[in-house]
Amino acid sequence: MDNPAPPTILADMSDISDLLIVGGGLNGPALALAAGQAGLSATVIDAMPVDKATAHDFDGRSYALALASQRMLARLGLWDVLEDDAQPMLEIKVSDGRAGEGAAFLGLHFDHSEIEEGPMGYMVEDRYLRRALMQAMGATDLIRHLPDTKVTGQQTDATGVSVTLDSGEVLRGRILIGADGRQSGTALRAGIRRTGWRYGQTALVCAIAHDRPHHGIAHQLFMPSGPLAILPLTGNRSSIVWSESDDAAARINALPDEGYLTALRPRFGDFLGEISLAGDRFTYPLSLSLANSFVAERLALVGDAAHGVHPIAGQGLNAGFRDVAALAHVLAHAQRRGEDIAQSDVLARYQQWRRFDTATLAGATDIFNRLFSNDNPLLRAGRDLGMKAIQSVPALRRGFIREAAGLTGDLPDLMRG
Repeated sequence: MDNPAPPTILADMSDISDLLIVGGGLNGPALALAAGQAGLSATVIDAMPVDKATAHDFDGRSYALALASQRMLARLGLWDVLEDDAQPMLEIKVSDGRAGEGAAFLGLHFDHSEIEEGPMGYMVEDRYLRRALMQAMGATDLIRHLPDTKVTGQQTDATGVSVTLDSGEVLRGRILIGADGRQSGTALRAGIRRTGWRYGQTALVCAIAHDRPHHGIAHQLFMPSGPLAILPLTGNRSSIVWSESDDAAARINALPDEGYLTALRPRFGDFLGEISLAGDRFTYPLSLSLANSFVAERLALVGDAAHGVHPIAGQGLNAGFRDVAALAHVLAHAQRRGEDIAQSDVLARYQQWRRFDTATLAGATDIFNRLFSNDNPLLRAGRDLGMKAIQSVPALRRGFIREAAGLTGDLPDLMRG
């Protein structure tokens, strides 16, 4: 019997990428662009069709980018494209709240004028950020983008990595990057397990239009059922990330639009006037999920493939971008020194840099969610007094502002001013 024909293998040296990146959401393309600046080639394997990734219609999804993330996008040459559609976050107000009562009197108020660097961050809609990344990849000779393509297998040997695509084609590279989300097939195939748990909460995500201007102020209200974030978009619009118990969220999301708004209004309050939906509605089950290792042989994980945290501080994408900047930093410096970018001690530098930070972030968001997602009167009084104490100490307050802006810790090259 004849042997079956082997899969097509791109063995020509010109077809071997330095980085094989699985995942074409936001972190994967950003890493490809960052690697390109260091002279490293990348192939981005993207399960999403290109027309969906570059859609022009607003679907309600937006991101709170810390100042450090904005710096990275600027260094990658994207900010000139994004700036006109980005809303600066000039203030952040944090307070306890109850449905029908609005914000409690005691709380935190962070103002960007207390630091020298500028706005603490920017709100950017998904459609603009995703399209900018796609266009930048298309304009770079060092990047090959494969949309509507899935990975079905991967293999590592002493000289590189191979991935098998759903077409049967096999790609070859020096290092494999998993940027394919919390259910990362890249991590699973490498034998990397995860630690985490569900919160019994679901995030209801949408955008709203409102009568009154928001003045660039972001609000974080801690309701007994979970946090409610009101984040300013361009114009008289805001992004809503609203956490409820799984059962309550399912009931609310099943309502027609007007019923959905009726449930939101008493939680939201009337400080921005009348509200209406702008774009689609989404739900996301909330959980904590950490990969037990961020690296394996010739492999590294970034973004949600490495860590998924509660959105209570809006740091999910920012943590992913910090992974991207840190990994690009490590790989670029290794390349300049003539090291094999995929050798274990190079990847260990990346893991050492990012694992402690992400574990700290995961722990902090977990504690804050458990502390604030209840209506225990003793805990409520204690946390209100704690916020008042922070508010009354300028140095402590500025520390929190710099933390929110992503300016603390050891910053990678791409995130430095």
